[in-house]
Amino acid sequence: MTGELSPIDKAKFVAAKRAADYVEDGMRVGLGTGSTAAWLVRCLGEQVRDGGLRFKGVPTSTRTAQLAREVGIEVISLDEAKWLDVTIDGADEFDGDLNLIKGGGGALLQEKIVATASDQMVVIADIGKEVEHLGSFPLPVELIPFGWQTTQALVEETLISMDVLGRQSSLRMNGERPFITDEGNYILDLHVQRIGNPRQLSLVMNQMPGVVENGLFIDICDAVVIGYGDGRVEVRDINEGTVEQERLDFFETDNLFTDLAD
Repeated sequence: MTGELSPIDKAKFVAAKRAADYVEDGMRVGLGTGSTAAWLVRCLGEQVRDGGLRFKGVPTSTRTAQLAREVGIEVISLDEAKWLDVTIDGADEFDGDLNLIKGGGGALLQEKIVATASDQMVVIADIGKEVEHLGSFPLPVELIPFGWQTTQALVEETLISMDVLGRQSSLRMNGERPFITDEGNYILDLHVQRIGNPRQLSLVMNQMPGVVENGLFIDICDAVVIGYGDGRVEVRDINEGTVEQERLDFFETDNLFTDLAD
């Protein structure tokens, strides 16, 4: 039951539950990937089942698509949707300007495509994801497999001229084999520690042959819903310049989500 969740899972749950309010009947909604986004999908599934909510979801990964179908959400492709009313997704880090690092779950390419095809992007996160400067979380860069070691060398060489503290990188692994994205690509994690100019780094990374996309989301996020372990929720809207705070109550019957702990 919800009362048995850890503080971090409670924070994810209340953020997801509050963010579900952005979804209305008839909308086309981008559904993110990762542990926090999974809470959102379950919350929306509950509203579909018990509240009669009807909308079409565009998942950002095969994992999210499977979960959405399991909870009764109608799933369509981005090509079918054409354009989305809102995308709701998690983040690995966010700063005061609502710039993000995403891609810890390996779905950064689809996540960025879906987010930029939306009228609004809303991020759901626990308070631990807020940072003064991006970069503590390794920055994912998606590469095509062909010549990936050459691309890695070029990336590390380029980092010398960037405003970052670290310049090491590592190929993301899945056991003894490279991690493979839904598009069949590799992910290089950059251990930069601190990014002084995220916009510049994003532009430079994407100019390199072999790089498909990077995990910096600059000027894409419109609002962030921040959850706390005690049930508090804070909503920051960068376009409206507003900050709202409220508290969501936990109920012992909220046991739909007990299987979603990290």
